[in-house]
Amino acid sequence: MDRVEYGKIIERRLVEELERMREDFASHVVQSCVIDDLLPEEEALRISEAFPDKSTMTLKKSLREYKYVAAQMDRYNSVLEEIIFAFQQPGVVRVVEEITGIREMVPDENLYAGGISLMAKDNYLNPHLDNSHDKDRQAYRVLNLLYYVTPDWSHESGGNLELWDEGPKGQPREIVSKFNRLALMATHQKSWHSVNQIRVDRSRCCVSNYYFSAKPLEDHEYFHVTSFRGRPEQPVRDLVLQGDIALRQGIRKVFKKGVVENPHVYKKTESDDGKI
Repeated sequence: MDRVEYGKIIERRLVEELERMREDFASHVVQSCVIDDLLPEEEALRISEAFPDKSTMTLKKSLREYKYVAAQMDRYNSVLEEIIFAFQQPGVVRVVEEITGIREMVPDENLYAGGISLMAKDNYLNPHLDNSHDKDRQAYRVLNLLYYVTPDWSHESGGNLELWDEGPKGQPREIVSKFNRLALMATHQKSWHSVNQIRVDRSRCCVSNYYFSAKPLEDHEYFHVTSFRGRPEQPVRDLVLQGDIALRQGIRKVFKKGVVENPHVYKKTESDDGKI
């Protein structure tokens, strides 16, 4: 299947569960909802089997996070690029707008912070707010779309999405990274989220997309860098990470687009133009 065919299936599934998802999405501080069995099982397995070995991906390891990512999709099995850009098909975007109530969203063809991610044993993401804008600081990041494709993934495996409706000092609710499940999550100044530590010797694989908008989800303009905090049981790490936020935020006040270009983008060739 290509991105158009995948997109039509995704669009149909979203329409089938539109009303339930719309109600779920609006019922939380960190607005979110999920849909299971997004694709036919054989297609979801095909995507899972296409994931590369983590040695070919970029390792991000610090007090903030520990995971593997990739955005230069022409280096990998073509099915991964097709499913990523299926979520950017116009019909899919329109239905997602109906579910979320967020209008005039634009997918990110550059895959800034998007693409694919892999988390292996002991990997994690600490509580954080995503960068508020796109790579050029021209539009607000307003929605995450996270498609999980690891078969037989259970709550006990860890690596589940945590949403902190009461902030990083509260208690999170979990969304299990279940096989063939799509999670939608709004991003704004209160959308603290994390991924708890992987407990099994397996890889949790995810296809990630982000939608942007000229308008913020809040009723005012704002800007913040990706902002990590410690978990409630990590007070020392929390202090260190708060200092890290202050430092990087201060640098961005001076250098609007940062000091170093973020390498996590899809640098396409001319032959790729027009494929979306």
